[in-house]
Amino acid sequence: MTTGTNRIMDEFAKMMTDAAGAAQGVKKEIETAFASQAERWLNSMDVVRREEFEAVREMAIKAREENEALKARIEALEAKPARAAKADKPSQQS
Repeated sequence: MTTGTNRIMDEFAKMMTDAAGAAQGVKKEIETAFASQAERWLNSMDVVRREEFEAVREMAIKAREENEALKARIEALEAKPARAAKADKPSQQS
């Protein structure tokens, strides 16, 4: 009678394995459906993706650095004529 019991246990184990595989398939389907629904929801809210945000952030940092460099250059160029004018003026001493 042990053969019958082993056969029943083997069938039960096979059924459980199949059920676990089916449950994993259902889990993946639910995750995929949830992800696509969440993506549709976020797109409808006009939310920015992280990659886009990071790209714009890097552009803003670079633009700020360029602006600061240009500001320093302008200040240096504006200071040049003032120094040259002072140097060209003869000193009036009596």
